[in-house]
Amino acid sequence: MRLFMFESETTRDLKAFAGDSVGSKLPARLGPWQATGVVRPDRAPPHRLSRVAIEKAIAAQGFQLWRMKTPESV
Repeated sequence: MRLFMFESETTRDLKAFAGDSVGSKLPARLGPWQATGVVRPDRAPPHRLSRVAIEKAIAAQGFQLWRMKTPESV
């Protein structure tokens, strides 16, 4: 499965994976969403995130949200 990556334009540290290129199931209240890339089926997601967990979330709800840790929260 291709994983389509998005970033919230209102909350910059909020990211998402979706199962389609337009992010049709991403939560509108957290958008608008900007497409940032694609993870091919033969590649690992960034930051050592679990592909299995991402694909399960997409199957269940159409997307998977995640946040980047900011330097002060590390």
